[in-house]
Amino acid sequence: MHFAHVALAAAIATLILATGWLFFGRLFLRRWRIEPNVAALLLGRRIGAIYLGLSVIFFLARNLPDSELRSVLSLGAIVVCALLAMLGLADFKARRAGPAILVSVLIEVLLVAGFATVELTGAA
Repeated sequence: MHFAHVALAAAIATLILATGWLFFGRLFLRRWRIEPNVAALLLGRRIGAIYLGLSVIFFLARNLPDSELRSVLSLGAIVVCALLAMLGLADFKARRAGPAILVSVLIEVLLVAGFATVELTGAA
């Protein structure tokens, strides 16, 4: 697995999340069986802006050579995605989120695996 492929997958995933949170927050919340309200939608739009920034970062970084910067990006992505996956599982188990959250958890776990593989193998 190459960093370029994982970074591109992360860029696409975060672009989809950015678009969803910025324009379809109600749908996202309902998929997770969370009642949409003004506060949740406000936070969702702000998170959408963060996801859009991450999408740009991963897209532009996809062709970085093996370097300290690339490792920092990979390790940061591993931490974020692992925490998101654990939180998603905890919220599902506590019945604060519906089964659709498991799709997000699966994507987060796959991104953790991809970035970890790149870091452990030093794949270009």
